[in-house]
Amino acid sequence: MSLFLKGLNFAAGRMPKVLNPTAHAVLDYVVAGSFLAMGAVFWKKQKRAAISSFVCGGAAITNSLLTDYPGGVFKVMSYKNHGRVDAGLIGLSSAMPRFMGFEGEPEGRFFGIAAMAETTVVGLTDFDYYEDASHGRLRSRPAADTGVSFAAAQRLGRLTAISRQLSARSCQRECLQ
Repeated sequence: MSLFLKGLNFAAGRMPKVLNPTAHAVLDYVVAGSFLAMGAVFWKKQKRAAISSFVCGGAAITNSLLTDYPGGVFKVMSYKNHGRVDAGLIGLSSAMPRFMGFEGEPEGRFFGIAAMAETTVVGLTDFDYYEDASHGRLRSRPAADTGVSFAAAQRLGRLTAISRQLSARSCQRECLQ
């Protein structure tokens, strides 16, 4: 990893967290699409770059499809873990030119630029979005220990509270009679 990318990674930790899960999902699919499109562009001229681009695009789209956020389909991975995988994908995309042997060629620049873009997106993303209750955000992921969604648990809690109130009222009526 170049010194520039190391500096960018350091700066990413100090960036304001302004991207919510929806914006992050859109950008994830843009990044995945750019990798897949560039794979098609690279195919005739540089097969190693094309394969690398398809690998990175496939990994990015798989990460998005498996995440529990607005862009996810299968929702088996938390948003916070998605951010951790994104960090790994940054390393993958920046290492592919060297790993596949086209580091000094023009196609290798695309991977460096993509890694910088991904680092910026990750740096600007609030991966604690669903965990931070102070912003009034509801957690929509299933509770890990019960398998019940947070919204369903809230409804159940409201029903339990109403049931207790009704029980208390009926007890008061019986006591007064």
